[in-house]
Amino acid sequence: MPELPEVETVVRGLRHGGLIGRRVQSVTVHWPRTIAMPSAAEFSRRLAGTCITAVTRRAKYIVMTLSSTDIITVHLRMTGKLLFARTGAPRNPHEHIILALDDGRELRFHDTRKFGRWHLVSDATQVLGHLGPEPLSAAFTPAILAATLRRHRRMLKPLLLDQTVVAGLGNIYVDEALWEAALHPCQSTHAVTTEQAARLHAAIRTVLQRGIRSQGTTLGSGATNFYSVAGRRGRNQDGLMVFRRTGDPCPRCQTPIQRLVVGQRSTHVCPVCQPPPRRRKPAPPAPH
Repeated sequence: MPELPEVETVVRGLRHGGLIGRRVQSVTVHWPRTIAMPSAAEFSRRLAGTCITAVTRRAKYIVMTLSSTDIITVHLRMTGKLLFARTGAPRNPHEHIILALDDGRELRFHDTRKFGRWHLVSDATQVLGHLGPEPLSAAFTPAILAATLRRHRRMLKPLLLDQTVVAGLGNIYVDEALWEAALHPCQSTHAVTTEQAARLHAAIRTVLQRGIRSQGTTLGSGATNFYSVAGRRGRNQDGLMVFRRTGDPCPRCQTPIQRLVVGQRSTHVCPVCQPPPRRRKPAPPAPH
């Protein structure tokens, strides 16, 4: 599933491709369930004739602001992609939404597994209001992260994957950040020290910024993997430290990377650099 760096790469590709300022002349929806809100018919009616005035990102959502003051949010989910095509070019059967633009091009939504979702709303909080802070924003500080961790009694990795806690992180970048911070994914959040929280905060920013500079992570060569708007593969997979590196030597200590399952998610750790939390000894039985 595309995470924050991949979605940011798509947003920058849409801007670079000249989407801002384009008028939507017509809308064709080939798979109505892709439109989560409103109905596909109302979506097409409200969108046609409007101008796209801004393209931004919030967490894993692409956000398009319209001249009508409506907002489109696009969640790519596992296999969603956005691409430009010339008007009239043959349609791929996995292209489910097509926006005809006023410059002779079309913006097409390609989604092999049909999990991606579009919303057209008048208030973005209807879709985005549940999200936690942006991890690259000034509002996301080491102190805020430390306080958030102390409020919970959960394992560290599942909490970081919770979009209401920190927005935009997924399996790849959480594994990479925990390795960078030398923290085990099963560590209890309330036991994270202030110093560890600061280390984790810096690690989250480091791996996300690295992913953005590398234009995302493309795992594998199949059509369902991540590609930019221009159809290019990301480069970040070449610099991953632990994710899907099972058996490879840890870049820090050369110990083989191990694969675990944490919160039903495949997880990759260095057993030396990220020592597991100590199990508490059971209390002795009370005397009779």
